[in-house]
Amino acid sequence: MAAERYGQNRDDALQLNQQQQQPPKSYGAVKTATAATVGGSLLVLSGLTLAGTVIALTVATPLFVIFSPVLLPAAITAFLLITGFLSSGGFGLAAISVLSWMYQYMTGKRPPGAEQLDYAKGRLGIRAREMMRDKGDNYNVQPQVTTTTTA
Repeated sequence: MAAERYGQNRDDALQLNQQQQQPPKSYGAVKTATAATVGGSLLVLSGLTLAGTVIALTVATPLFVIFSPVLLPAAITAFLLITGFLSSGGFGLAAISVLSWMYQYMTGKRPPGAEQLDYAKGRLGIRAREMMRDKGDNYNVQPQVTTTTTA
């Protein structure tokens, strides 16, 4: 009897869970209406933007043609000025960060990348000693003079 009651409670719970998982039929209609409204509004805005762009281009084209001898050099100058200021700022920022890193390294604070620098410094020292030893060996060798006799 208890087992039947337990099975019935479990079946009721499964049915209730399935009913909760399935949204009501009106939910789909609301979703469709919302999607159509939003999509239609965006489509209208897109059309208005296109129409405004065409009208503005139609009005501005003669002005661009009339003022092109002035506008083109002004645009080039503005581009060069903006590029110069941006690159100058970027180089300044890079210099400040490098100086900050060097200061941290020299004061022993171990900034990121210090281990790689120490490793490379050690490898360069080893290679320099090897090269000096090889050069020293080459300088210490006395050239052999060979004499040839002609008869």
